[in-house]
Amino acid sequence: MFTGIIQAIGSVVATEKNQGDLRLRIRSATLDLSDVKPGDSIATNGVCLTVVDLPGDGFWADVSKETLDLTTLGSLKTGASVNLEKALRASDRLGGHIVSGHVDGVGRVVGRHRDARSERFRLRAPDHLAKYIAHKGSICVDGTSLTVNRVDGAEFELNIVPHTLEKTIFSHYKPETAVNLEVDLIARYLERLVLGDSVADSIHNPDSGAINLEILKKNGFLKL
Repeated sequence: MFTGIIQAIGSVVATEKNQGDLRLRIRSATLDLSDVKPGDSIATNGVCLTVVDLPGDGFWADVSKETLDLTTLGSLKTGASVNLEKALRASDRLGGHIVSGHVDGVGRVVGRHRDARSERFRLRAPDHLAKYIAHKGSICVDGTSLTVNRVDGAEFELNIVPHTLEKTIFSHYKPETAVNLEVDLIARYLERLVLGDSVADSIHNPDSGAINLEILKKNGFLKL
């Protein structure tokens, strides 16, 4: 688990393809790795990765095909900057919100402008994630815990203060930049819970992806 409070910015110094997977080498001069060992987790742009080797100035991590398909990690090039956070310890302060490091989808930056001393960013989430994004709710963008300031359909706005702009890779964002999104953990479980006994049934048509209205009606979520 993580908090979404970025501890350091790292850089990709090597990528190695291996039978459809990818191995990344991340270097960081400011992330304290003295308490990290192989098998530990480090969130890299919001993706929970397992450390497989510690060369001294950073770490190596394997990225599975599943992760490559669902996140932006597969598009990282040598020299790219990444947000880093070590796994949460029981004694740590929960300064952001509960973050799992399991990315729900890839969003895109659609706009950016100054707002006093801050920067206002507008992002678009995949349509299937829009229902989880609420005004004044929490969202994790490339591993950064943030508060949603405005919602408009599948688009939402974030206010990034100078400190966050300096300590994360938000300063690199421009329109069309792809970002990893993780919605609030509570929202995901709440949706599952309200389905009740129908949770064992698929509410989506496996061919079209359309919602099965009969299951929703059976459980009182829809009146026809």
